[in-house]
Amino acid sequence: MSSVRIFVECTLAIIKPDAVDKEAEIEDTILQSGFNIVQRRKMLLSPEQASEFYAAYSGKLFYPSLTAHLCSGPLVAMMLTRHAAIKQWNELLGPTDSQKAKETHPKSLRAIYGTDKIQNALHGSDCFNTAEREIHFMFPNVTIEPFPADQAAVDYLSKFVNPTLLIGLTEICKRKPADPIIWLADWLLEHNPNSPEVKEGEVKEPPECTF
Repeated sequence: MSSVRIFVECTLAIIKPDAVDKEAEIEDTILQSGFNIVQRRKMLLSPEQASEFYAAYSGKLFYPSLTAHLCSGPLVAMMLTRHAAIKQWNELLGPTDSQKAKETHPKSLRAIYGTDKIQNALHGSDCFNTAEREIHFMFPNVTIEPFPADQAAVDYLSKFVNPTLLIGLTEICKRKPADPIIWLADWLLEHNPNSPEVKEGEVKEPPECTF
């Protein structure tokens, strides 16, 4: 049987030095929230590497403090996957400023584990392009398949999405549920062909970091 590569959104998560002592607890929350940890490495960045990672913020007043904190001790970098991983991870993180997060999103990870805007416990990519760059920075040997665009997107939907949707719509006609929209949403979640094939509890460990 031939295998088909199905796109699953990826994002980068970092447990910063100020929260590394809670890494087991945080990783358990990540898994319970529906994410898969497909790559993980613990490392210590040099000041030059931290500056390169946060290069987009160069020139900002907080840039020196931001980079200094990132290389102040060991951190844990993780590549996470799931549907809408970038959006879901940032929602779980909460506001960048941990003090604000404690007021507006008290159950968020930054509210629970962070202290302020710099020591905010965790990092998350803000968009697909950023996630791609940051994942390659932390995991140079990982290949990320970009989501197809234009005609390629039409072909992708026709080949992988429409067949599943058609089956679901056929089931609706047969079962005639009271709330067809909710029923279809639940059915698609249960029969999602995009679910990553990662065994429960499995974490792929790359070779020891040489940084």
